[in-house]
Amino acid sequence: MRCNFKELENKSDMATELKHFTKRSENYSQWYNELIVKADLAEQSAVRGCMVIKPYGYAIWEKMQQQLDRMFKEQGVQNAYFPLLIPKSFLSREAEHVEGFAKECAVVTHYRLKSTEDGGAVVVDPAAKLDEELIIRPTSETIIWNTYKNWIQSWRDLPLKCNQWCNVMRWEMRTRPFLRTSEFLWQEGHTAHATREEAEEMTRRMLGVYAEFAEKHMAMPVVQGVKSPTERFAGALDTYTIEAMMQDGKALQSGTSHFLGQNFAKAFGVTFLNKENKEELVWASSWGVSTRLIGALIMTHSDDNGLVLPPVLAPIQVVMVPIGKAGEQFDAIGSKFQALADELRAKGISVKVDDADNKRPGFKFADYELKGVPVRLVMGGRDLENGTIEVMRRDTLEKETLPLEGIAQHVERLLDDIQQNLFDKAQQRLQERTYECDNYEEFKQRVKEGGFFLCHWDGTEETEAQIKADTQATIRCIPKDVEQTPGIDMVSGKPAPYRVIIARSY
Repeated sequence: MRCNFKELENKSDMATELKHFTKRSENYSQWYNELIVKADLAEQSAVRGCMVIKPYGYAIWEKMQQQLDRMFKEQGVQNAYFPLLIPKSFLSREAEHVEGFAKECAVVTHYRLKSTEDGGAVVVDPAAKLDEELIIRPTSETIIWNTYKNWIQSWRDLPLKCNQWCNVMRWEMRTRPFLRTSEFLWQEGHTAHATREEAEEMTRRMLGVYAEFAEKHMAMPVVQGVKSPTERFAGALDTYTIEAMMQDGKALQSGTSHFLGQNFAKAFGVTFLNKENKEELVWASSWGVSTRLIGALIMTHSDDNGLVLPPVLAPIQVVMVPIGKAGEQFDAIGSKFQALADELRAKGISVKVDDADNKRPGFKFADYELKGVPVRLVMGGRDLENGTIEVMRRDTLEKETLPLEGIAQHVERLLDDIQQNLFDKAQQRLQERTYECDNYEEFKQRVKEGGFFLCHWDGTEETEAQIKADTQATIRCIPKDVEQTPGIDMVSGKPAPYRVIIARSY
């Protein structure tokens, strides 16, 4: 990430420089990193492994957050907030959970700094050591279940469905903006139920919510499935996942939902009196998505010209650029644009009229293409005389000149068409690059080129580990919507009850 957006503004030909960066075909990883900087989404911070999400990047996250929040509330979920700091002893109560997160935990040991005697430095005050060390939350199951024991007494208190929007810290060694950072933003839902069946149903239902959001709002097709035991969330009985295919054929885990059974209820003593007045342990689910979804959005749709955003999640859906010098004609174009902007906003479409005179039209065109604005409208003097307007769609870069009359309805339809086209294109890629494979030697060669491979698996950790060691690919999930037939494991030669999806991943 050596390319800096601010440096570009000092170049003489800014429009050219904006769009000059590594092509996907040359170096996909570098293309991704440079695009994040040039599109003004994020930058590295002074803290290793952490990023600054800039206003345009955060605006995309806000759109995601608002839609997901509505969908959660439709499921009867309420928002709450729980502490950032978790007593270390809480993590040790659930053995698998602490083992799964121990290597990623950031630990607070003291609560005060002091200046040295010569006043030249600030040091940790040794007298201010905490009686018990605190963990900056890597996830909140422990602190939430310690709270739930105070909220749940009888079956009348169930189900309990809470979600929180927050940041978490997982001390990562290798980081990449949005995809894997030490601190990231997410939501985590935590529900408590009277029966196993209710908790399992909630787990699957929330995975369906994530899949619906990915496909309808992100225009990103996903495969729903169950994780293998070694890939489960630490402390879960089952982990359900949505897996998306990026343009380079790699998988990205884009959302997970976990059936926690009674593990955390046992660890924190969360019981309830049932209708027969008998004491029982509650059953649990948890589920979450994060700012990783912005990375998924970038790698699913964007191209060598910059971001391509589905209209539903674009901070600016339509940009209008008037062409001409200041004067009556320019003012007349501005009046036409303002009236059109009001008409589009009345339809719920977000619009920006860029009549600033400090940048040339060529720079504006390049900048809005780079930022993935779905529709660009341009009007100059000749258009004003002819009653026309130029319309460009970002997904295909196609331009057409149309009558100004009725353009609001056309733009509304065009945004819907762009949304559908992006999904169809990604869906076609997923279908074309999903293969059945029964030969291990063939698999080892082809997996290097990317794609989802449907392969029979004997269900053993040994086979799973060998595949990972030989190919760097992992079992992504046991897919939900694949017609399963028994077969022979291509690695071990043992009987296999079903096919799994194996792929390299981010």
